[in-house]
Order: sequence, then structure tokens, then C-alpha cells
Amino acid sequence: MKIECIKDQLEEVLNKANKIAGKNINLPVLAGLYLDARQNSLTIRATNLDIGISITLPVKVIEAGIVVVPAHILSSFISSLSKDRNITINTKGQVLEVKTSSTKTSIKTLPSEDFPVIPEIDEDKAFSMPIRDLIFGIRSVIYAAAIGSIKPELSSVSITYEGEFLVFAATDSFRLAEKKIRVKKIPHFKQILIPQKNAVEIVKIFDKGDEEVSISIEEHQIALRSQNIYLTSRIVEGAFPDYRQIIPQETTSKAVLLKQDLTNSLKTSLIFSDTFNQLTLKLSPKAKSFEIESKNSTIGENIYAVESVLEGENISINVNHRYFTDCFQSINTDSVSLRFSGQAKPIIIQGVGDTSFLYLVMPMNQS
Repeated sequence: MKIECIKDQLEEVLNKANKIAGKNINLPVLAGLYLDARQNSLTIRATNLDIGISITLPVKVIEAGIVVVPAHILSSFISSLSKDRNITINTKGQVLEVKTSSTKTSIKTLPSEDFPVIPEIDEDKAFSMPIRDLIFGIRSVIYAAAIGSIKPELSSVSITYEGEFLVFAATDSFRLAEKKIRVKKIPHFKQILIPQKNAVEIVKIFDKGDEEVSISIEEHQIALRSQNIYLTSRIVEGAFPDYRQIIPQETTSKAVLLKQDLTNSLKTSLIFSDTFNQLTLKLSPKAKSFEIESKNSTIGENIYAVESVLEGENISINVNHRYFTDCFQSINTDSVSLRFSGQAKPIIIQGVGDTSFLYLVMPMNQS
């Protein structure tokens, strides 16, 4: 194989592919990138057997060929070339040679015949949507998914088609995030669960995209196709929790606040929170008082009064600081509403005037 390419284009592709390359003692080739040069294009593949990616970029192919090289080594090396614009890559035996105007490097290759095949999913029932909408939906809920849970369905992002919307949801059983994105009709779509760690990589890889992405789904796989990227991910088997049944239908207390005022108060309260990051929310509608109290026996305590519009009954309820705060990254309105349904019931947080996002957080036990 021998090719000539532009350094910046190659670096961008290598950085994306390197995120997917796996580490497996029993299959060392997973730590490599599969480079396939033909017809004036270079296709770079990577997989960890749970998620796989194939990215194509234009290059000048002098001699077609295939080679597998250690992902981290090649990616780090190309990124370190700050002054070079053009790169020549060719193979000699079991070695990959990389030449620029200022450097000549040899990298030992891996056996290409051991590299696993990335599944190709049929496009017959594919549907398309703007990639920014898909990424926005995943990003709006992914922080609520469990990390490393023994229940795979809790370590996943659920995507369901309901009428005019794709509904994204994630829960770790302590909180729940749901985001609705309006889409065109999707005739063959059913609910899928994407593993949380794979969803993170999907966001990283497609984050700056602005084109349409084609989505194909089979029983155990989902595939995303953009202009030059093909990505496939395993789908989690199992049933996502029926979370609609735990969303309170009645509201006993409600607070409406400016999001900036609330987030500022939470930053202060965190300083004085205990080892469990516990905060106490105290609403007194008749006294027109909304306070956030945090205590730490070794540091001190803080009571922060936040200007708000209140209605309903008095309530004092404990919450975990991180679980309560995480959702504000997904709320784009200036004001937020907090709805309470009783002492041991979940709190519902939404942006005022925006029903597309809902966040539910369970209270902590009263001390």
C-alpha cells in the first residue's frame, strides 16, 4: 500500500476511529486500525466488538492495499506533526512507513487477517433524520443512565417512536430524563436500547455533524450512515422500565424560578453539603419562601433563599445535589418549574413553556 494524504484530514479521522478501538488481551488486533486504500480513498475501521466504525476520506492512492496498525500509536504520532501538511504512507513487509517533509517513521503492523468484520446492516428499512437532532436527544438524557449497572437496560438510552416524536429516555432508578424530538414519520421503528457507553461515543463522533444521518435497525444492531461515516452498535436486549407509571399525576406544591438563580444557589449549597451531597428544599408558599439548606458537620451550614413564585402546600424534602442539578444542562428556557407531589414522591423538573423535556428525581430519605 502507498498513499498520499493531507495531515489535518487524516488526523480528524484517526482521532474518531481511535475512540472506538478496543483493548482485548485475547484479541490484540482490536487495538488496531484497519486501513484499506483503493480507488482514491482510504477507509479506516475500528471496533471493540460492541461498537464499530468505518470512515472514508479522499487520498491519492499510488498502490492499493490493506494494513492494520496500532490505533493509539498512529493517532498520537499524526497528531504530533504540527508543521507538516502532506503525508506519504506506504508498507514494507510488516512495517508501515510514514513520511513527511520533516520526519520518517516506521510502525510495526498487526495481522490484518485477524481483524473482525464490522456488520453491514440492510438499508431497506432505513429512515433519515438530522444528525444534530439525534445527538441533541441522546445528550439531553444520557447523564441519567446508570454506569456499569448489573441491569443492562438501566445502562442504556431508550429511543422510542411515538406519533410525531422520537422519545429519548434514560434512568438509573434514582432519576429519569425524557426528551421528545419532533421527526417525520418512521414506519418501521420500534423501541431500541443503546448501551450508555456506546451512546457516549456516538455523541463524540457525530457531535459537529450537520447533515442527515441514515438509521438502520436489525434485531441486535443499529447502524448510522452519514456522508463518510458508517457506525454500528449493539442493541441491549431486555425491557426498559415502564417509567410513565411512576410520573406523579397530581401536584401538591409548585415553584417557578429563574434557572440562573437556581443554579447559582446550588453551586453555593454544594460547598456545604455532606458526604451524601444532600440538600434540603424548603417551600413555604404562604410565607413566599423557597430555601435550599445544606449542612456538613465538619464544615458548617448554609441556607440560601431563592426568589420564586410558589403555590400549594408547605414541604421540606431532601435531594441528592448531583441528581438534582444534572438536568439543567438540558433545559434551555430562562425559567424552570419544580413540581412536588408529597414527601416521598418524585420531583418533576421542566423548563417553563417547554414540554419536550421532563426530568424526575427521587427524594432522599428524611434524616
